[in-house]
Amino acid sequence: MTIALPADASALENGLIEIARRAGAAMMKIYDTDFEIRSKDDASPVTEADDAAEAVILPGLRALTPNVKIVSEESAAAGDIPDVNGDTDFFWLVDPLDGTKEFIKRNGEFTVNIALIAKGAPVLGVVYAPAIEKLYYGGPDGAKLIEGNGDVDDTTRAITVRDMPEDGVVVVGSRSHGDPEAMKAFLGDLAVKELRPAGSSLKLCLLAEGVADLYPRLGPTMEWDIGAGHAVLAAAGGVVENMDGTRFAYGKADFRNPFFIARSPSVPVTYQS
Repeated sequence: MTIALPADASALENGLIEIARRAGAAMMKIYDTDFEIRSKDDASPVTEADDAAEAVILPGLRALTPNVKIVSEESAAAGDIPDVNGDTDFFWLVDPLDGTKEFIKRNGEFTVNIALIAKGAPVLGVVYAPAIEKLYYGGPDGAKLIEGNGDVDDTTRAITVRDMPEDGVVVVGSRSHGDPEAMKAFLGDLAVKELRPAGSSLKLCLLAEGVADLYPRLGPTMEWDIGAGHAVLAAAGGVVENMDGTRFAYGKADFRNPFFIARSPSVPVTYQS
């Protein structure tokens, strides 16, 4: 599927990376302070770092692409949800701080997620983990990992999914959510070398980086939780699909995701009806 982007691809890439880094910096100013933790209507936690990151991202995206709608987690929680058509519209999908529970635990596994959705699919995405200084980017020219804090000593390398290892797959799962019995039932007789927990959308990025192979998500998520990671994984040659093997689409009426499978294409799975 060839899609004309709403701005020059290099301008979008540079702009997204800059916005993500600035949002990460805003988070890190709060990370080691005695920050307040609140509960949203769905009982999930939120902190002032979520708000600070969103306050950077939204004006940055509006300046970058003035005519593209933005769906962002914290704004959506406050009732500010633009009307988007997942079949036709471009829109930004934002989780200003993905992995708030990991932020609260101060384990470093939280990210800034920004994805550009077009015709129901993520076409660009950036996932930035400021505490561990890793930034993943995916777009039409492939996926890459930038390690460093944004200065001249950063290292950049292209990343791709790997072929299924002969000694068994590395399966990633949520560090703070998940059902071990459901995971065991899903994996069945698949040869598994390691079950590796990880926070936030880093799970999708580990597949894109070629250090893990399979991520079955057997619990609730929202589109903004995975859109950016999906963009990175797709650019690296991986797939995200519904449990029955059908296309995973964005722009659903309530932005809620069904259970899904993210994987390297070389990893066989048994689809569920």
